[in-house]
Amino acid sequence: MIYHNTYQNAMMIFRFAFKMAAVAALVAAGTPRAMADIPRIVTDIAPVQSLVAMVTRDLTTPDLIVTPGAAPHDFALKPSAAAALDAADIVIWIGPELTPWLTDPLAALAGDARRLTLLALPGTQTLGFRAAMTAPHDDDEPDSGIDPHAWLDPENGRLWLTAIAEMLAGADPDNAALYRENAALAGAEIAALSDEIARLFPAPPARDFMVFHDAYHYFERAAGLEPLGAITLGDAASPGPAHIAALARIAAENTVSCIFAEPDYSQRLIDTVTGASRPEVVVLDPLGGSLPPGPGLYPALIGGMARDMAACLN
Repeated sequence: MIYHNTYQNAMMIFRFAFKMAAVAALVAAGTPRAMADIPRIVTDIAPVQSLVAMVTRDLTTPDLIVTPGAAPHDFALKPSAAAALDAADIVIWIGPELTPWLTDPLAALAGDARRLTLLALPGTQTLGFRAAMTAPHDDDEPDSGIDPHAWLDPENGRLWLTAIAEMLAGADPDNAALYRENAALAGAEIAALSDEIARLFPAPPARDFMVFHDAYHYFERAAGLEPLGAITLGDAASPGPAHIAALARIAAENTVSCIFAEPDYSQRLIDTVTGASRPEVVVLDPLGGSLPPGPGLYPALIGGMARDMAACLN
């Protein structure tokens, strides 16, 4: 209770100080009324920021909470992100399944903002976390709940564009037609990505790959792929010894040609699983941390992942 009261008091002081500074800055800058009418949008991760930027284009640049290259599961909220939340008119995020730590700051700082929770949108294709994909006696309990990496299904991206445009149109009627036009153009671009994925993976290839982190289920389903196993499960927790041993048995009994890893992967764990087979390691980044933020990030992320996976598997 002491911690809760301290947190609330700190948030109240921060909000008051930030608003006073914001008012002073607006007076000094003489911000035009037309700019003030454009809603300020805050997003959680770079792929979501990119989808929103595809809808807003030159009208405004959405703010981003989780900085590129950072892990969203346990990110520490920075003062600049807290300030953006406090000033937000609209918050668009995946949901608490990806960033549970963001729930309280949203209530404390952006309680009056409109909110769009993408995983909760009707029509969004969601998947539960997969089991360990190893053996019945595996010591790692499977994650429960919804796998939050749903942006890696391009059809979800297309669906979300429409919802984003409609929320922005409601908040900013003067630019409603432009938001909807931008969303339609962006949807056509993502549809072309889905067509490219179908061309790159015309038939399910042999199950000859593993993933370091089980973060690609949505993309794998869109491409018709299925891994032999995942070294770490969906929450990226460290695997137990029985899990590693079971994966090593699977690797010994099958040909593992590719390991799809992430930028912070452990080569030691991969070597422990694959032994002397030495499969090719392809580094993927489901968050697009190395890509420039903005409207081009999402198409580059999905298209790059498809081409990199196909190049190794084929």
